[in-house]
Amino acid sequence: MYDKKNFPSALGGAALACMLLSPAARACDDCGDEAADMAEAVPAPAAKKLGLVQVLGQAPSSLPSNIPTTRESITREEIARTVNASDAEDALKYFPSLLVRKRYIGDYNHAILSSRASGTGNSARSAVYADGVLLSNYLGNGVGGLSFPPRWGLVTPEEIERVDVMYGPFSAAYPGNSVGAVVDYQTRMPSRFEAHAKLGYSSQDFELYGRREHYRAWQASAAIGDRAGALSWWLNLSRTDSEGQPLTFANRLLANGTPGSAGTPVSGALLQPNSANQPWFLLGAGTQYQTRQDHLKLKLAYDLDPTLRASYLLGVWRNEARGDSQSWLRDAKGQPVYAGTINIDGIQFSGAQALSGGDFALTREQLQHLMHGLSLKSRTQGEWDWELAASLYDYQRDDKRQNAAANPQPGALSGGAGTLADGSGSGWNSLAAKAVWRPAAAAGRHVIELGLQQDSYLLSYLASQIPGNYLLDGPGALSSQVRGKTRLQSAYAQDAWLIAEDWKAVLGLRAEHWRADQGRTDFSAGSGQDYPARSETDWSPKAALSWQLRPDTLLKLATGRALRMPTVAELYGATSTTNSQYINDPNLRPEKSWTAELTAEQAFFGALQVRLTLFAEDTHDSLYSQTILDPAANRNISRVQNIDHIATRGAEATASMVDALLSGLDLSASLSYADSIIKANSGFVTTPGDTLGKWQPNIPRWRATALAAYRFNAQWSASLAGRFSGRQYRTLNNADVNGFAYMGVSKFASADLRLLWRLDRHWSAAFGIDNLNDYHYWNFHPYPQRSYSAELKFDL
Repeated sequence: MYDKKNFPSALGGAALACMLLSPAARACDDCGDEAADMAEAVPAPAAKKLGLVQVLGQAPSSLPSNIPTTRESITREEIARTVNASDAEDALKYFPSLLVRKRYIGDYNHAILSSRASGTGNSARSAVYADGVLLSNYLGNGVGGLSFPPRWGLVTPEEIERVDVMYGPFSAAYPGNSVGAVVDYQTRMPSRFEAHAKLGYSSQDFELYGRREHYRAWQASAAIGDRAGALSWWLNLSRTDSEGQPLTFANRLLANGTPGSAGTPVSGALLQPNSANQPWFLLGAGTQYQTRQDHLKLKLAYDLDPTLRASYLLGVWRNEARGDSQSWLRDAKGQPVYAGTINIDGIQFSGAQALSGGDFALTREQLQHLMHGLSLKSRTQGEWDWELAASLYDYQRDDKRQNAAANPQPGALSGGAGTLADGSGSGWNSLAAKAVWRPAAAAGRHVIELGLQQDSYLLSYLASQIPGNYLLDGPGALSSQVRGKTRLQSAYAQDAWLIAEDWKAVLGLRAEHWRADQGRTDFSAGSGQDYPARSETDWSPKAALSWQLRPDTLLKLATGRALRMPTVAELYGATSTTNSQYINDPNLRPEKSWTAELTAEQAFFGALQVRLTLFAEDTHDSLYSQTILDPAANRNISRVQNIDHIATRGAEATASMVDALLSGLDLSASLSYADSIIKANSGFVTTPGDTLGKWQPNIPRWRATALAAYRFNAQWSASLAGRFSGRQYRTLNNADVNGFAYMGVSKFASADLRLLWRLDRHWSAAFGIDNLNDYHYWNFHPYPQRSYSAELKFDL
């Protein structure tokens, strides 16, 4: 499915395509803004060489000129033929070793990217960009009371031109958050007038715990753009209206009940094993989202002269989300039970185990986020080129309202006491100055990239009590507040050096100065603490070596160091409650990783591309929530802490073939193995030492993808794809032995089908089935079951 299969060299993709073009063709608009760095003519395709190239043509703007390691890509045309894409993250569905924890269409608060050695709880260990603007949310890491997935909603599938993924922290141009992978979306920018429209519909029959429901999603989008002289512009609008399946389930451990006759006798509870194989009662379903999202994207580009372009980007994303819940419990009159002491077959749950409004919570969210990007970029194709860029991501509005524990349903449906969590004012901004130097004295054997960057993050999250009507009233008395800033200032240099005709090295060094300040945590209206500023300075070397062993064989070795700095939420964001003691740690150490990979790429008969990659990662001071004995308090304290050492070893194999076996049939597949083990850790989950030798959470040993796409003719095409993920754990001590339960993480094997019909040059229609085999699987929450989709598109 990946674009590099279309070229016989292991270099593949747009970079090789532009190398093979004539100088005149390389200067055209269709080939992008820059030309190849090698001035000399490129030999015929049969005599392939390692060259120093710029990533050109369809490749995204933010990737460095010379990719030092493994890269996989997918184009707009391939997405249309092979992916039932309702959200931008769906474009990554069949990439090797990647998984996005998407639970339903429009999942805005849990869709975290997992890579080779980074699980779906580690959102800060990958970097996602769109048109060079950061979408990854480094205000925090993972999910919980605050959730920090990438802001996927600022990109729609219809505007995607191409997606590139670079694995590992091997480029000096990126911060240590790139330790897992760098994902870059390039969106549409027209060269002539064009207009597009799409209508989409999805339907899911969801059956779980003896209950069967039907959920739907509707989507509509429109885009228009043009280029007139020096000015080009693009406007994209879309709306998603989605119903998701229940994601959480109210429960009570059987062991926490006591024999007796107290409480309301209820029926409807379901006794099941939990993720630790302990018997518990499931009492009802919750966190069933109905979400309506609006997206607007405006892009402007103006050529100040033939070698200098100014660009501006505005993105607006709005979301109104309603999270509902329902009790399965019924009293003797058949009425639902939402609160109080209950009695299940002679087992009473009273006191702290009685039902409250928190068991069947109602949430109402209103969000409006803005994204701005501004750049000025030269494209002289001479000895020097440069770029200045700035971006801003702003939580203009971010409200979450929820009923209080003392305000259960049904009364909570119309108001009553509750809470308001307000994240408005949070966000991040970046400034960057970049240069590309092609020394004339080096005779085309060196391309040097230089850069200065600053990324700043501000988290401001205020939770308050609302004694009157939580659905309408403004904030009341403060219940908790988190504030703080982090800033990362970086300088980097990277030299792509053509050592000999068949040898190329990419050598880089990144210097980073990180500072955290203005940190404050208020645990209540009368209890708060300010934290002193702190800073860290460190260096991250990178090195990669490529050898074109034969015209159809390429070997690559890469290594790099990465520092993943603590986020604002990890430093200051924890709070205490009456039921738990969970405190923040403003002295967390950065994660420090050394990663290496050895890759062999081989082409057979031109059409078959095979890659084998061996990879290893050693991470010290990994950041996870765990428990440790606090001698001063003389008790165990749970908090985000540093894990001393996690080691990952693995292998990844991919294969792709165009016109395999018969004309029009394209095949691709991947298989990944990762052994990710906690080697040293002074913390624990329940008892000291219980995490040693255990698997890193959310990293399966085996993953696989397979995709077959067939072009029947110019009008009809079809694809069948499969994904597999093996056993994994959510907890550090691997106590969640039952993955097929709420809060568990299960293996899965699912298949997807897509049929595309191009009625004519303007109209197309598609029908798809995701999870064709209706596999019921979990990642803490249940994933979607078999879902049907249909779409109608118009392109002018």
